This record gives sequence, C-alpha cells and structure tokens, in this order.
Amino acid sequence: MSRHSIPSIRHRFIEAGGVRVFYRESVPTGAPADFPTILLLHGFPSSSHQYRRLMDALGSDYRLIAPDYPGFGHSDAPTSTNEGGSFVYSFDKLADVMEAFVDALALKCFVLYAFDFGAPVGFRLASRKPERIAGLIVQNGNAYLEGLSDIARDFIALKSEDEGAEEQVRQLLTLEMTRAQYVGGTKDPDLVAPDGWTMDQHFLDRPDRRQPQIDLAFDYKSNLARYGEWQEWLRRERPPTLITWGRNDPFFTEKGARAFLTDLPEAELHLFDTGHFALEENLPEIAPLIADFVDRIWAKA
Repeated sequence: MSRHSIPSIRHRFIEAGGVRVFYRESVPTGAPADFPTILLLHGFPSSSHQYRRLMDALGSDYRLIAPDYPGFGHSDAPTSTNEGGSFVYSFDKLADVMEAFVDALALKCFVLYAFDFGAPVGFRLASRKPERIAGLIVQNGNAYLEGLSDIARDFIALKSEDEGAEEQVRQLLTLEMTRAQYVGGTKDPDLVAPDGWTMDQHFLDRPDRRQPQIDLAFDYKSNLARYGEWQEWLRRERPPTLITWGRNDPFFTEKGARAFLTDLPEAELHLFDTGHFALEENLPEIAPLIADFVDRIWAKA
C-alpha cells in the first residue's frame, strides 16, 4: 500500500442505543465494502480526537472508525440517573451503545483497537459477538489484575459511599491531572502536543460531563470482575493480537502487557519507553506496526 496520500476524514453523528453518537471515519478512495476496517475505542478522559494523527497516518489505506462514547467528546451526554435522569453510566451501558453503533454502521468484521476504557468496552463487544473480531490491537488496555499499579488499585477500590471518595474522583478531572496523563512517563514531553489534554479538559469542564465521569469511575471495579471471562475468551478464540504498550504508564503496568502472552502466546508484543498515551509520542513507530499487522491478518478474516 502506498501510504502517501492525505486521507479524507468524515465527521458524523448517528443514532445508536438511543444516543446521538459522534464519530470520525477515514474514507480510502475507491474502498470496497470489505476494505480493512479498524474500530478505534478511546480512553479516559479522551475521545475520538486522540486518534486524529493515527487516522491521518493510515486513513488512506484503511477504514478507521473512531466513535465518542456517551458523555465524551461530541456525543450526547444524557442526564445520569444519579442526577435524576434515566441514563446509567456504566461500562455495560457504554458497551451496549457501542454495540448498537456497530450495528448501525453494519460492521460485520473489524480489527478492534482497545485502549484504556476501550479495553473493557471492547472486550464486552468481543465476548458478545466474537465472529466480528478479525484481530485485536491492545494499547495500554488492561485485562489482568497483575497489570494494575498500586495507584490504580487504590483508586478502583473507592466506593461512592466512602467519605471523601467523590472528591478524590473530582481531583482526577482537573487540568493538572489531565495533562499529567498525557506527558507522564514520556521520554520527550515536547513530542506531545497540548491539543489532546486541552480538548479533553474542555469537555470535562462542561457541567453535564462531570457526573458521567464520576459514575464510571465508581463502576470501574465491575471490569475486574469480568477479567476471567475475557481471558477465557482470549484463550478460546485466539484472535491475532498486536500489543503496543507504553511501559511507563502509572496506571496499567508492563506486567499487564506481558500477561496477555499467557493466554495468547503468539501475540506480538512491542514495549515503548513512554507513558499512557503512547501514540502521542511514538506514532511513527506504532503506525507501521499496525499497518503490517492488519495487512497480514485481513486476508484471513
């Protein structure tokens, strides 16, 4: 593939699961219906915006689709049940909406890119309909207890009824902490553009976005209860897997990356001397790995 032309990126809304979901989609010229497709699931506290550079790098040769979850980015933020609304902000619910999104776009087969929150959302999708998953790309997306740092364990253990717990969550939603998630652990912070954390904070500061993040923070422990189920899915289905991991991530450790090899011994593992948002600093190294991986597995999908 040439990988020299500038891709066209469309920005759209679609109704999915009762929510107006925003998404970005690269449109390769003359792409057939079975063109290689990658579903990019974003993390916290980000949105599809985090994949803008990857879409520029690979969007001419692959159909890349990056949605915003409810309560994130440009997607709708229905009022939480904890504020008198009817929308439950849980990882099960995010997966329900993303499954409806996949159905609305009639995606029959795709490579799943699972990063951070995208791992628990994506693994729910994969375990529900494994026939859709042509391959798996995991980037700092945890599915093993040994991958949780002490900081992550302490945060996940917080309960909404605990004194001071909500205030601890709110401290994570500040500009200082948002920026730290981008530049923490990087080898060269100058390679990380401020656009990412600035965009994220713009949405975090909106009044309708705080409660959804608090709800999801307290629900994160539900993911740990599903780790065994997802690990069994990996062993059973053996999806072709590429693992690219920022080894200096303060939340999801290198042990979490290596743990995938216990269930997927043929997975390809690449560690980078960077932090949580590895694409920000190491896109030039990671993008070719993704392209090579997708090229090799798509014909077998």
